[in-house]
Amino acid sequence: MSILEVEHIQKSFERTEVLKDISFSLEKGQVLSIIGSSGSGKTTLLRCLNFLERPDSGIIRVNGETLFDPDAPFSRSEAEIRKKRLHFGLVFQSFNLFPQYTALQNVMLAKELLAKEQPDYKTRKKEIHQEIEAQAASLLKQMGLADRMQNYPHQLSGGQCQRVAIARALALQPDILCFDEPTSALDPELTGEVLKVIKELADKKTTMIIVTHEMAFARDVADHVIFMDDGCILEQGDPIQVMEHPKEERTKQFLARFTQG
Repeated sequence: MSILEVEHIQKSFERTEVLKDISFSLEKGQVLSIIGSSGSGKTTLLRCLNFLERPDSGIIRVNGETLFDPDAPFSRSEAEIRKKRLHFGLVFQSFNLFPQYTALQNVMLAKELLAKEQPDYKTRKKEIHQEIEAQAASLLKQMGLADRMQNYPHQLSGGQCQRVAIARALALQPDILCFDEPTSALDPELTGEVLKVIKELADKKTTMIIVTHEMAFARDVADHVIFMDDGCILEQGDPIQVMEHPKEERTKQFLARFTQG
């Protein structure tokens, strides 16, 4: 069974149709790369999966559980939406760290907020805090930031901030880790740092969806590639098929930009 099934997702903003009949599936442990021009709907798709936007129609299932189906009753309460979001960890292109918190506190924050909803939180507060802190510290060490845990975002490089953001996304142990152009705000050296971390996660069979303009990375790391254009999936398949032997003229034109010269 696929870990993620997306069927016929559509999304419009006023009169602009941004997603048009999007369908795909993802197996556990696989990496899906989504490529395409700016404005093709890639980021909106991730935001719909993470319930930062509500699709107009379609179905989203994770591990066989229907998270979104407009024809079935489902709660729009903030508590219910938070539950749905726990299936996905989202890493934004501009980090979105809280500037008033250290790297360690940024990674701990979401789990601490969820812990407060547990019935035994008041009686186990200290123990729970220590557990969350230990897990956050372990994740930051995994990201190569053992000596930066007490630094604030303004004391970190862009690559370090993005690695903190990845640790934060992993903290809630999501089923699927999603990246929205994670290197677009970074210079080439820092881009390499972040891509190395993502490659290590792929090697550990972390299920991931990566929106990226790093074509070589998408080809080398992904198990499946989707090319989006004008809100549609124009072509999809394994990386060699889509990126080296594309069938659609629009896919060929897009990829040609990265091979010229």
